Amino acid sequence: MFAELDLLALSALQHICFCERQCALIHIEQVWLENRFTAEGRIMHERVDTGKSEKRRDVRISSAVALRSLRLGLIGKADVVEFHRQQSPGGKTIWQPFPVEYKRGRPKKDNCDKIQLCAQALCLEEMLDCHIEHGALFYGKTRRRQDVAFDDALRTETMQMAERLHAMFDARKTPPPVFDKRCPNCSFISYCMPEKLDGKKRVSRYLESIREGK
Repeated sequence: MFAELDLLALSALQHICFCERQCALIHIEQVWLENRFTAEGRIMHERVDTGKSEKRRDVRISSAVALRSLRLGLIGKADVVEFHRQQSPGGKTIWQPFPVEYKRGRPKKDNCDKIQLCAQALCLEEMLDCHIEHGALFYGKTRRRQDVAFDDALRTETMQMAERLHAMFDARKTPPPVFDKRCPNCSFISYCMPEKLDGKKRVSRYLESIREGK
């Protein structure tokens, strides 16, 4: 269990999954640079995160829901949590949580967004003493929801990513850049200089191999 003062931003999970250097720049060095993509994402979240609640028949909808997990050491908020009316085996009415995370783009091939959503579900499970099997990612470009099952594999990956996040914060060290296909659309590319610095690193390794006679 983590202490309150040791809790880290839940949103950092998506950052560290996408790029450890980007995560460190944002959350350790406290650098934030915006481009068109981050601005569109910020505006989308501002529209959703009103903090208001509404009810539609058998669904209660809450936005900007505060989240916390002392087990994972995370704190943050969910864009939206839907509470669906269900009947327990004993006939009692229960409101089943269903987290929904809003993203500006399209569904991704990696699990970055799913890990962030799963972390929200794990927080809700800990806070509400319940079990959550599914959630959804809503993508602005497609205007569609992608259902996400919180299976054992995704839960394990999410917990491992939380451990990596805390390890990086404990080390207080920003990883070196790696220039690849993620970089061109990143708002940090001019600050991070991955192509220049990663190139210098490759040259340094090459010269070192020559000196060692490899």
